[in-house]
Amino acid sequence: MALAEEEAKKALEEGEVPVGCVMVRGGVVIARGHNKTNERMDATRHAEMVAIDSLVEEGGDNLWAQQLLAGCTLYVTCEPCIMCASALAMLGLERAVFGCCNDKFGGNGSVMCMHESDSQLRAVGFASYQVRAGVHEQEAIELFKKFYARENSKAPVPKR
Repeated sequence: MALAEEEAKKALEEGEVPVGCVMVRGGVVIARGHNKTNERMDATRHAEMVAIDSLVEEGGDNLWAQQLLAGCTLYVTCEPCIMCASALAMLGLERAVFGCCNDKFGGNGSVMCMHESDSQLRAVGFASYQVRAGVHEQEAIELFKKFYARENSKAPVPKR
C-alpha cells in the first residue's frame, strides 16, 4: 500500500485527485498508476485504468485473450469506482485492497458490488474477486484533504 500512496502523492503534485495504485503478481509489482484525468482531459484516466493500459502496452494484444489480471492483487488508495471495478472484474483480478471508501462512485461495496459477480455478470465475462477495505485509510483521506483544500484550475464552473 505504501507504493500506491507514493503514486497518489505524484498525482497530488501534478494537480490530480490523489489516487494511486500498484498491481502485484507473485510479490512483484507489474504495473502502477495514478490519476491523470486533468492532464489528459479524460475522465477515464483513473489510476487503475492507467495501470491496466501500461500492462497492455507491454504485453500487446495477446493479453486480451486471457485474463490479464489473473493472480493479481490491486493496492489502491481509494475504492475503485464502478467503471474501474467493472474493468477489474472483466480482466480477472484476484483481489483488491483499498484505503478509503468512495461513497459517491464506489464499485466495491459503497455504491455497487462489481466484485461479486452473479450468474448474469459471469455470462458476459465478469469474474468475482476478493476485497479488503480500510488499509491505510487515514493516509488516503489526508491526501484527499490536501487536494480539496486547494483550487482545481481544471474543474468546471461552478467549481464547488
